[in-house]
This record gives sequence, C-alpha cells and structure tokens, in this order.
Amino acid sequence: MRRREFIAWFGSTAAALPLVVRAQQRERMRRIGVLLPAAADNPLFQIWLGAFLQGLTQSGWNIGENVRVDTRWATASADAVRKNAAELVALAPDVIFAPGASTVGPLLQVTHTVPIIFANVADPVGAGFVDSLARPGRNVTGFMAFEYGISGKWLEFLKQIVPSLTRTAVLRDAGTPTGIAQFGVIQAMAPALGVEIIQVDLRATGEIEHAITAFAGSSNGGLIIVASGLAYIHRNLIIKVAAERQLPAIYFDRTFVAAGGLVSYGPNQVVTCRHAAGYVDRILKGENPASMPVQAPTKYELLINLKTAKALGLTVPQSLLARADEVVE
Repeated sequence: MRRREFIAWFGSTAAALPLVVRAQQRERMRRIGVLLPAAADNPLFQIWLGAFLQGLTQSGWNIGENVRVDTRWATASADAVRKNAAELVALAPDVIFAPGASTVGPLLQVTHTVPIIFANVADPVGAGFVDSLARPGRNVTGFMAFEYGISGKWLEFLKQIVPSLTRTAVLRDAGTPTGIAQFGVIQAMAPALGVEIIQVDLRATGEIEHAITAFAGSSNGGLIIVASGLAYIHRNLIIKVAAERQLPAIYFDRTFVAAGGLVSYGPNQVVTCRHAAGYVDRILKGENPASMPVQAPTKYELLINLKTAKALGLTVPQSLLARADEVVE
C-alpha cells in the first residue's frame, strides 16, 4: 500500500472508530431485575408485570435483543421476599423494578448501589426509602400509589351514594404506617359528614368475615377498604361478604369494582407500572435515581358498578354518574 493510500485509509478508519464503539455500547445486553411479592399465578401482579414490560417495549427495549429481564415471584411471604431480593441483587442487574412497599425494604437491606424503581408505594418518605419526594437522595425512586388526602374522598363518595349512612367500618392493615394514616384522615373527616367510624383490622380470613358480619348487625352502615396488600389478598372474600350483608362499600382500586365491588376511587395502578418502565429506561441511559423525583399520581379514577348498586337497592346520584370515569352495567 502506498504511503498516500495508507494515510487516507488510516484516517477514514480512525474516524469510524467512535461510531463502532457507540454501536457496541448500544448493543450491549442490559439486565433488569423484577421482584414481585406474589405467586406467579396472581392475576393482579401478572397485569402489573405485563404493563411494565409493555412500557419497556415502547421505550425501545426488546427482551432477548438488548435487554434481559430476571423475574422473581417471591409470594407474599416476608422470608421469601428477602431471599429472592438477595438472589436478584447477586445477579448484578443494571436496575431493579419493585412494585409494592414490601419489596423495596428487603432490597435496600442488600444493596445501596443497584438502582431500584418502585411503583404503587403509598409513603416512600415515611417508610424511609427516600429522603424526600423531590430529591430521593439514594439508589431508589419511583411512583407513589396515592396521597393520604384521597382517604377522605372515599367517605365523601360513600355518603353521596348512601345519604342515610351513619356508620362506616374501615378495613385497614394496622401493621403498616399507611393503614394507620389512611384511617386517621377518614376519622378526621367523619364528624363533618355525621358518620361514626369503626376500625376493622385485616387479619385472618375467618376474623374478617366475623368482623364484617358483626358490624352489619346494625343499620345504616357502609364499608371503606383502604389500600393494602392484605386487602388485595382478601379481595374476593370482602366483596362476597359485603354483598351477602347488603353493605355498600368503596375500594381503593378499580380491580375491586371489576370483581363486583360497588365503587372505587384511586389511581390506575396498571398505568403507574407502565410509567415505571420509563424511569427504568432513563436509568439504563445513565441517569441517577438519587436526583429523579418520586412521582405522585396526576389522575384519580372513579368507577361505579350499577349492577351491584341495584342489588343493594341503591340509586346512584346522576351527578356522581356524570363524574365517573367508568360505569359497569
């Protein structure tokens, strides 16, 4: 090769090197961990996972091509969640997606470096996951489930549907700070609406049925089921007993209305999981979770089941129907 040709060849090759390097970087297989506090046949978490994976695809991440997803179905057992959290971190993923508060704590016990994106966590500051919503300050950030003020709206909506309401049982998980906080907001709202509040702690199946049945012994009663993992676990039982005892009930998530519950008011948590994929995308592209603000819901949806209302002998006000995002008939 002549000297002049060599210089031309070398120059063109050197100019192309950065493009080659960038292409290799783009093509590197990235690794995402997913930790789920449920069994693999749990329909709710299957939907949440599906929404997250859909969000990844929309951001340009294709499983098997440029990203690998390691999923751990840890069940609701605290010991199993801790075990799977440790196993997932040991795989050295680029980022971990963790829906639900019960997964984030165990992950933070085993890593302070692997980025963690959560979804549907009620109070990440109170739980100690982040320093503040605006500046998380650690290796974790994500999307809140709701703000506590929503709890008062549950009582307001229930009173609108049942004007004769004078007593309301609040089903909560007393083992979590969020259960106590939600109950406190409802209790503070109750005097203005002329409603007596009775707390019912979610525990074993038999205790839940007994407590609801005992409460239903007096007239003009209703139920508020506040957000918790236990409420999801006992969803079908709560809906069944409420129907049998002719108790109007309001829930925190749309899946309860789809299963036969009367009314729900809350954010669409499937959409939240899809949005969480956007945060994972930003982490994979180099952003730091410590400076990515925790996002609060921007929309709350009201769902009403008219079939259930009819079975309870209730007439839903037209003003409430007009406000509903979805009506089940």
